[in-house]
Amino acid sequence: MRVLAIALCAVLGSAAAGAAQSPLARELDAFATRYHEDPPRLDRLYQGLTEAVKTDSHLDTLIALAHICFIWGDIRATTAEEKLDAYERGRQAARRAAELAPRNALARFWYATNSGRWGQTKGVMRSLFLLPTVKEEMQAALHLDPKFPGTYSLAGSVFYEVPGFLGGDLDKSEEMFRKGIEIDPRSTGLRVGLAKTLIKRNRADEARRQLQMVLDEKEPRNPADWTLKDSREARALLASLKGKS
Repeated sequence: MRVLAIALCAVLGSAAAGAAQSPLARELDAFATRYHEDPPRLDRLYQGLTEAVKTDSHLDTLIALAHICFIWGDIRATTAEEKLDAYERGRQAARRAAELAPRNALARFWYATNSGRWGQTKGVMRSLFLLPTVKEEMQAALHLDPKFPGTYSLAGSVFYEVPGFLGGDLDKSEEMFRKGIEIDPRSTGLRVGLAKTLIKRNRADEARRQLQMVLDEKEPRNPADWTLKDSREARALLASLKGKS
């Protein structure tokens, strides 16, 4: 579910924040789409928000911690243990946020996203106990905010990653990625996710077109994700498709 990193950061903060947003949460909002300019700064935000929630349990702080845990686990963690710790911390923060505000789409989204990433890192078959939670929170987020492209990336990734006998479905995966792209064509992570699904469906030419669109995008929704994740994965996938049709 690497594609889960899609353009999340561009829209998450504004929906989560509100008037009482904490300084660290505001800083994350401003930095989440340009962390490629100074990746070590993510360490300070990760540590700062981890400490902040010990005395500040406001919704925006919890959601900001869940957000930075996901980014830090993807970008800065260097071992599986560090990644698992980050995603688990983000999962617990988002769970607390969802308990505070059950109708907050971001709280439900981050709960599902960090849970899904923890499961992917641990291994799908070793984390099946989390699958019902991921699906429930994913559906809740879709219901609460059907115009948020990040949730379609999450849904597409879940249907792609999960084995068919447990509910995986490539038709639904493709549908979810395409719906997200309709909402935001500049979300390059959605196109990478769609391409991976198309590859798995033996539609290499269509996948190439999506991947080339990622590389040709001049104004990606999240420049940081495009620089450090999406463009790199697109190039690797294109290389893997050489000679296939």
